[in-house]
Amino acid sequence: MYIPKYYEERNWNEIEQLIREFGFATLVGVKEGVPVASHIPLELLQDETGDWLLTGHVSRANPLAKEFANNGDMLAIFMGPHAYVSPSWYNHKNVPTWNYKAVHVYGKPSILDGEKRNAALSKMMDRYEQLHAEHPAKMSEFDAHDLQKDLNGLVAFEIKIERIEAASKLSQNRDAESYQSVINHLKVSDAYDSKQIADEMEKRKK
Repeated sequence: MYIPKYYEERNWNEIEQLIREFGFATLVGVKEGVPVASHIPLELLQDETGDWLLTGHVSRANPLAKEFANNGDMLAIFMGPHAYVSPSWYNHKNVPTWNYKAVHVYGKPSILDGEKRNAALSKMMDRYEQLHAEHPAKMSEFDAHDLQKDLNGLVAFEIKIERIEAASKLSQNRDAESYQSVINHLKVSDAYDSKQIADEMEKRKK
């Protein structure tokens, strides 16, 4: 990812929070020299050795599933909040732009089978059920025969994280007056994630 130095995000807490909050990611691999991508939830975990991992699953019919066995490089893209910024909000002439937060994660996948697969799937389900369901369901409640049929149709995997690139493009290159003006305009806009970007900019005000 192209990141000018003043937009580079180095704060691990910020990076971790974005990955967890915007876990519905774009996973990109390469099949026969051609990029292939899927949009799937990914879970961030730390193993007993301290390494950081991403876990997820795709349909067995998904072209990416075959690439997991090949141990090829994968890129997971986590797109955070974003908002349009109008040049009319500055105290000087300039061009329009877009403020955003994003994280790119690189690593090689390995396939999860048996209990490791089931544990990873159950953990992900539990997290989202607790967040979104009034009466959270559990994987252990499923009929064993039906569950096994579903499990046979997917491939679970983990990616050991080798490299992370993160950007928080939040008007850091603007003067204080223009910076505050951008915040003020985003606060009253309903477009995209304007209010969330305004909050992020408020947190970073000098």
